[in-house]
Amino acid sequence: MSLDYTTLAKTIVALTEGETDEVALMATVACEVHHSDDRFDWTGFYRVVAPELLKIGPYQGGHGCLQIPFSRGVCGAAARSGEVQLVPDVEAFPGHIACASSTRSELVLPVWNKAGEVIGVFDIDSDQPDAFTQEDADQLGAILKQVFAA
Repeated sequence: MSLDYTTLAKTIVALTEGETDEVALMATVACEVHHSDDRFDWTGFYRVVAPELLKIGPYQGGHGCLQIPFSRGVCGAAARSGEVQLVPDVEAFPGHIACASSTRSELVLPVWNKAGEVIGVFDIDSDQPDAFTQEDADQLGAILKQVFAA
């Protein structure tokens, strides 16, 4: 059974409508996405807090890394390049940071604000190898755009 992204998007839009606080929006998105699919072992945001530096934001799951420089790991690559990182095997990703030893695959999407600036990344880890598809990336990217850049 694949994830019902139409219902997920409608739920998130309904919950976040009118909210402008980025942390409140991130907390709501992380919670709803995390609980929508068993593949999602860790779901959360890393926020851009200084030039070339991400710090942990709202998330669901076990503890995450507290800070990640743009120069390191999958999250850093997404923030640095502004491109989605779809990683079927984290062990094969150069410079992967193991915040949790259970992580096998990862999907990281840059998060843009209305002004077109990267304000963070949305990181989903799975304890299953090759857990994410291009459809996941596209659908979640559309939800993030609707919540943060619309």
